Amino acid sequence: MLVAAAVCPAPPLLVPEVAAGAAAELGDARTACSDALAVLAASRPDLLVVVGAADHDHRGPYPEGARGTFRGFGVEAHVQLGEGEEGPRLLPPSLAVGAWLLRRASWGAAPVEGLGVEEPLETARCLEAGRELAARDARVALLVMGDGSACRTLKAPGYLDERAAAFDAAAARALGAADVAALAALDARLAAELQAAGRAPWQVLAGAAEGAGLDGRLLYEDAPYGVGYFVAAWS
Repeated sequence: MLVAAAVCPAPPLLVPEVAAGAAAELGDARTACSDALAVLAASRPDLLVVVGAADHDHRGPYPEGARGTFRGFGVEAHVQLGEGEEGPRLLPPSLAVGAWLLRRASWGAAPVEGLGVEEPLETARCLEAGRELAARDARVALLVMGDGSACRTLKAPGYLDERAAAFDAAAARALGAADVAALAALDARLAAELQAAGRAPWQVLAGAAEGAGLDGRLLYEDAPYGVGYFVAAWS
């Protein structure tokens, strides 16, 4: 069953080598992510699964030892999910950022695997995927990587959409309260229109957390670069 979860944003800019001169701008987000990962470690899981958005070619499971790179973002920085032999596929960026956060935290509390979730995945299938993850072991923890809307300002990647702030506020409330029903109720079509890459991973979390009785805390909420970023810890 699910015993803990950490929700973190997934921009490669979290990695200082990628952010370069702008690294300090997400310093508070990195600190909050570290705090959320500490909650995961304290839960003494038997298995940690990193869940994040992925394109069609990178969807599906990743074994322990899978590698990722930030070469596509201009830096020779490489990461790995836990220990093990290199897998046949490179991690998608969201899981690579998760792997970087785990390395930064010196994670060693449990074996680590990954799951790439394609954004168009419908809510019912996200929930079912979460239930399957929760059943994987006696004590399962999730590190859920995903961003809110990318339409919060005129300079945002998706330009300004007046619906974005309300969508992000609802997501933040649900994540901060560990409100499984509210996460499951997020509108998948609206999320896609707002380029909210976290919708599907968050709904995987909702499925995994059904009946777990976890409490939540929102540790960080902001929209730098016009994109909604949240950090939450469930335990």
